[in-house]
Amino acid sequence: MADMSNEAFFDRVAAALEQPGYLVLPQLVDPALVAQLQQCLTQQHSAEFRDAAIGRGSQQQQNQTIRGDRIRWLSPDVQPDAQWLVLMEQLRVGLNQRLFMGLFDYESHYAWYRPGAFYRKHVDALPGSRNRILTTVLFLNEQWGATDGGELQIFDTENNLLQQVVPEAGTLVIFLSERFPHEVLTTHRGRGSIAGWFRLSNSHYGF
Repeated sequence: MADMSNEAFFDRVAAALEQPGYLVLPQLVDPALVAQLQQCLTQQHSAEFRDAAIGRGSQQQQNQTIRGDRIRWLSPDVQPDAQWLVLMEQLRVGLNQRLFMGLFDYESHYAWYRPGAFYRKHVDALPGSRNRILTTVLFLNEQWGATDGGELQIFDTENNLLQQVVPEAGTLVIFLSERFPHEVLTTHRGRGSIAGWFRLSNSHYGF
């Protein structure tokens, strides 16, 4: 398990974002925090989660032929959520110091995939839109088996498969939002994660 608040960790992430633009960090997050986040997920996914949508703003719509997860946005008023948001704030500051990315804020939600759910290949930010700069995905699934499905597949811009990531608890994936199409394969058991995006301020992209 790595220390997500030390300078060496920030150096490692910054170097990977410069080239190749993504990294996968297995068993990175403190198991105690992972367990607390798992508890939030499993206790609340029925009552407070809603079906995820595709598109943004007035163009949002639900389409389960593309995306079948259910989501709940993280809240700083919930203690485990707040702990995760503190870690992501430390990462934001550390990367801005090294890469001058201008990362301004961070939005994130729990994602719960029921058996049979998936998310077709997509990109988190439209090229040039600058609304999402950097994507993070933290997995919350203990003892994920080879037949459980639900892997995250990461592609390059030519649609070549770069890496297939097993959604095992504590693994963190970080990648540049505009550059890497990705998908979630059909899961055969309940699958939980936290997806998040670092964004620029409105003044950086002209709105």
